[in-house]
Amino acid sequence: MIDVARHGPWAVIAGGSEGVGASFATQLAEAGLDLVLLARKPGPLEETAEAARALGAEVRTLAVDLTDPEAMTRIAEVTEGLEVGLLVFNAGANTYGHEFVTGELDRFRQVIDLNITAQMAMVRHFGEPMKERRRGGILLVGSLAGFMGQAQISVYSAVKAFCRIFAEGLWLEMREHDVDVLEFVLGVTRTPAMARAGLSMDVPGLHVSEPDDVARQALASLGDGPVQVAAGNERAVEARSGTDRTRLVLGAHEAMKKLLPPASA
Repeated sequence: MIDVARHGPWAVIAGGSEGVGASFATQLAEAGLDLVLLARKPGPLEETAEAARALGAEVRTLAVDLTDPEAMTRIAEVTEGLEVGLLVFNAGANTYGHEFVTGELDRFRQVIDLNITAQMAMVRHFGEPMKERRRGGILLVGSLAGFMGQAQISVYSAVKAFCRIFAEGLWLEMREHDVDVLEFVLGVTRTPAMARAGLSMDVPGLHVSEPDDVARQALASLGDGPVQVAAGNERAVEARSGTDRTRLVLGAHEAMKKLLPPASA
């Protein structure tokens, strides 16, 4: 589990209001860390904050859209003076699924800004002090989508692939300074975001993870970077990593049709 002396006293959780983010908040509060929770929706954000406060944690919240150009300035202000020993970037949900050539380019840019630009800005801001202190942890929540291109979410799959490679390089750089780096790869997980996306979770043979379970495994695996996979999804990662990309991509495409709602025109 998390060591407060190594990964505390404060943790910043981006996407810390519901689902896996709320599970991270609860489990880190139970471990004795104080929290800064970031999310777009103030209602769920405050609910999660109150639950963590009830466990004895000091909690600061910031309702913020991470794609806003001023977001990092606001995050720096709310965390000023805090010794942040753990960054959990859990905010990389897909915000726009559409065929690329008929989609809105600005909407695709938002997917990139959330999953790449905002993530890099936060890692840069909180990672340098960790390097100087020679302790800390950076936990980036990844996705199986990053192992294979997929129709309707081609940009999201691409940014998730970037995040994994970024985590591997960052791990190599930071391990020399005793800072843990991990990308923790999720598969289908029972979260409010998945429900809003209309993803079917009763497909025979589909493995569905629970938020508390994946948060617990991710925190326990923090020192085992650069990449770990949520239990039950190991075979899916192996299957998506083969060299016959035509067969793999077409096969995964047919399987995804059973999970996703019909694409919009």
